[in-house]
Amino acid sequence: MGFPPHLLDELRNRLTLSEVVGGKVVWDARKSNPAKGDWWSPCPFHQEKTPSFHVDDRKGFYYCFGCQAKGDAVTFVMETENLSFPEAVERLAERAGLEIPRERADPQAEARRDRRSRLAEAMEMAVAAFGRAFRAGQGARARDYAAGRGLAAETLQRFEIGFAPDARGFLTEIFRSKDMLAEAVEAGLLIAPEDGGALFDRFRDRLIFPIRDARGRCIALGGRALGPNARAKYLNSPETPLFHKGRTLYNHGPAREAAGKAGQLVVAEGYMDVIALAQAGFAHAVAPLGTAITEEQLQMLWKIVPEPVIALDGDAAGLRAAHRLIDLALPLLAPGRSLQFCLMPAGQDPDDLIRGGGPAAMQAALDAAEPLIAVLWARELGAHALDTPERRAALKARLEAAAGKIGHAELQRLYRESLTRRMREHFWELDRPSRGGGAAGARGGGGRRRRAEGAQAQTRASMLARGVDGAAQHRAREAVVLALALGHPQIVLAEAEALEAMPLSHRPFEALRGALIAAAEAGEDADAAARAAAPEAYEEIRREAARHPLARPDADPDRAALVLAEAIARHTALVGREAELAEAARELPEADGEDWTWRVRQAGQGPFAAEARALRAEEEASNRGRRSRVADIIARYQGSTDLPKK
Repeated sequence: MGFPPHLLDELRNRLTLSEVVGGKVVWDARKSNPAKGDWWSPCPFHQEKTPSFHVDDRKGFYYCFGCQAKGDAVTFVMETENLSFPEAVERLAERAGLEIPRERADPQAEARRDRRSRLAEAMEMAVAAFGRAFRAGQGARARDYAAGRGLAAETLQRFEIGFAPDARGFLTEIFRSKDMLAEAVEAGLLIAPEDGGALFDRFRDRLIFPIRDARGRCIALGGRALGPNARAKYLNSPETPLFHKGRTLYNHGPAREAAGKAGQLVVAEGYMDVIALAQAGFAHAVAPLGTAITEEQLQMLWKIVPEPVIALDGDAAGLRAAHRLIDLALPLLAPGRSLQFCLMPAGQDPDDLIRGGGPAAMQAALDAAEPLIAVLWARELGAHALDTPERRAALKARLEAAAGKIGHAELQRLYRESLTRRMREHFWELDRPSRGGGAAGARGGGGRRRRAEGAQAQTRASMLARGVDGAAQHRAREAVVLALALGHPQIVLAEAEALEAMPLSHRPFEALRGALIAAAEAGEDADAAARAAAPEAYEEIRREAARHPLARPDADPDRAALVLAEAIARHTALVGREAELAEAARELPEADGEDWTWRVRQAGQGPFAAEARALRAEEEASNRGRRSRVADIIARYQGSTDLPKK
């Protein structure tokens, strides 16, 4: 949109820069000189305590000597409120009482503007009336409900929470007295029966949430039922000339401004989640209005930040919502425009998480948010069994189809490459070159033998210092086992003995494992028991459960049980075999001939049997050559996670 030059000049004449800036800073009285239009304050664009931010009313510019931020009134509004240039000009024009000129008169457009203005006036009247009712004696029950949800007085005022009394004519009489019944009906505040009966209020016996657009105008209401007999827990205004549900976000304006400072936008599922997030310090939160996110809302989110974080309830419905949103978003993705997903702990929403664990718990959940591609991969990986080549081919086809939905050619190519790489890594055991048999496999390691020739001492020291598999890999395998057990407590009892005997390298995991087994035996809530027994380990395992497709609430419990049993056996076997190889490594300088070969064969049954036979055949070789071969076997084993074969 273009603006005539005289409009910007008129804005500068009507509004001093200090007036525009003053609402967002605290002026330093010692350095400022109002008489000369010279103002100083701490900078609103970076954290500081000294007054290095300078506003010059005469020139109409500001400058920060700390972060070098500079600009005029329009720039300041754009930066602090996260607005585009036209939106900032319109905001300043509204504040200055200036009407933005139109190129040519349009009587129909003028009539529409007048009509919308009357509807907006009706909405503000309703907000005020419901606010008075909330504060009056008749709002005691609504105030009790708000207090029970932990809403502070400041939060109630900030979100203009109101109360609709349980009366058919509370608003009707107010609008009748103002001769605005027609406007109230068109705005969705009153209902006119089709049979021509008396008008009545749409919102009755409900906590009221005003819904404002990005410019701060009330365009609709949301109501949460307080009585037990309501047909719906939540009720929104109907579609009106002011309100289009699929093109509106709750808390849009304030969240857009806060997101500009935080660099992040959180998308929750409902009013109470947004309000709880804002009260806990996450003012950069919005929500759709009772429906799944639409394409228009996605575009609105991307105008605020390039990667909004979608915070979903930790249940099967939340996971399904994430999957639906992925399908909607894929064709719209572009460089610098994607989504992240934050799945709450099982059975919780952001409001529950904050009340239970405070802002720190919510921040930890946001920090663990997964990118869209990770959730897409987990969805397709967990969709069907992958135990045959045909099913693996079907997985590849699903991944290809998903990537093919992306319209941007280069981004589509990168998605295909990333998903293919993830698939290869998932099935890496099928492609390991060491699965070849006999002496051929031994001969194929010539390059590795040469590299190991001068690294025998380092290899042995590395093995003894951090174990063959490494502490991080131990912990990762243990986390998968516990995530499966936590995600499906009903399968724990069948594997309790093996789970209890499984070695654990991370002490907090022991307390969590004990709580899971005890809860399974007593038939108690495993989630609550694990959280109480080991809070930090519980959060770590919850994050792992969100990433592992079979640990999620909607996964097949029978498949999860099979994988749990296999994972326990796998980890136990690997730890035992690592101990054998570590002991063999300690004896490397003293061991000679068939004795050490036998130790390697015992510890490396299966894929290492061929190498062990090759060692026996090399008994005529020099001592140095044999020990180099031994070092190579150890180095090759170091990256293996294969189970011993019987």
